Amino acid sequence: MNTPPPRRNPLSPKKLLLSKWTAVQPVNREKHFVVIKVIEPEPPAVRIEHVELEAVHSKRVLRLHWRDLTDSQVWRQGWV
Repeated sequence: MNTPPPRRNPLSPKKLLLSKWTAVQPVNREKHFVVIKVIEPEPPAVRIEHVELEAVHSKRVLRLHWRDLTDSQVWRQGWV
């Protein structure tokens, strides 16, 4: 009997700041990241679209659409 995988709580852009993420396929040995900035849109009434992640090891900053973090083929929530 197959049981469906447990449902995760949906991601909220308002709760992303300082959240931790693991890249499924590390690039340049960068695997663990922290959301350091939620980029506020202009004008403020528009929805948040982008975040900045910082690699823990190298401190390199990566900017991406916050919904990209929901792709389990690329990102895992937390440090795995």
